Amino acid sequence: MTQRSVRHRAVTLRQVAARAAVSRQTVSNAINAPHRLEPGTLAKVIKAIDDLKYRPNRSARSLSTGSAGLIGYCIPQRSVGYANSMMDSFLHALSAAMEAVGRHVLLFTAPPGASGLAMYADLIAQQAVDAFVLSDTERDDPRHRWMSERDIRFVSFGRTWPKTGAEPGSWVDVDGAAACSTLVEGLYALGHGRIGFVGRSGRLGAAEDRRRGWRDACVRRGLPVARMSVACAGDTVAHGERAAHALLDRPDPPTAIMALSDVFALGVMRAVTQRGARPGIDVAVTGFDDTPLAAAVTPGLTSVRQPVAEIAATALRLLESPPGETEGVLLPATIISRASADINPANLSLPIYGSTPVVHPDRQENGT
Repeated sequence: MTQRSVRHRAVTLRQVAARAAVSRQTVSNAINAPHRLEPGTLAKVIKAIDDLKYRPNRSARSLSTGSAGLIGYCIPQRSVGYANSMMDSFLHALSAAMEAVGRHVLLFTAPPGASGLAMYADLIAQQAVDAFVLSDTERDDPRHRWMSERDIRFVSFGRTWPKTGAEPGSWVDVDGAAACSTLVEGLYALGHGRIGFVGRSGRLGAAEDRRRGWRDACVRRGLPVARMSVACAGDTVAHGERAAHALLDRPDPPTAIMALSDVFALGVMRAVTQRGARPGIDVAVTGFDDTPLAAAVTPGLTSVRQPVAEIAATALRLLESPPGETEGVLLPATIISRASADINPANLSLPIYGSTPVVHPDRQENGT
């Protein structure tokens, strides 16, 4: 016996309207703006939708709340071979925070900058999401202004540093400048008078913020900054390795190198080893994000840990604030000191350089 699958024609809005004996606009209001309808009319439309098994591009929850229950999040584009486990942790924490209040995260991809706005517009036009969480923010990121002008709800993990005016929406960020400033202070206390920086070219706001913290602290301490930084064009271990070689080839090479990320720091440690030197002894090395590799490499990598769970919880709180209210929240990071740059918290003047605590895992475990 041959079995044939029967494809049923999708139920239309017109059919639902006929079944409920209302206009198509009334059906649309029941789906998109249920607060506009009388309870009896809304109940009649919902019954027709259920009877005909009509399913718009919204969850069933939208019929009573006018909300899709989905928050859009664009997965940043990364170089091949690069894995940002910190952002993976943030996405996990964000999903958990949203699910705790009955929402979910819708993942999508889009080109960076203005060229990606069409994807955001399409999701809004389809009523697929209620709001967005933005990350990987750039200077004057066009997404924020575009959404603000259209009254689209969003919250940003990261600032846009507009040239004029205030940030165009609510945001939560980590004080990367204060963390890097504290790293410089800690390295200076260890006796380092030449501290290099491996950063990232482009318009990524977090990269500029961290470099600013490094530069301002070096200037404050009278340390050289000219020819002491390299901006990588990519974001892989190999890029960090090449940048470290460029710094170490200079006539007065740095005795300590701060890297924008743990990935870059791993490349720096590799370059130091290739030159017959020892990371943490001959050249101090620090990273950022405190990814799992920071504790796995030898020597252990001193890195900056971001409060991922608190960032996600704050993003959710800002999204649920009343429409029209905007707020910016700057959270402190924590320096995790390991053997690659054995920073001692007792040597730091933390009140001067922000509220960036320093933790040494070994000392904690040993009770010292």
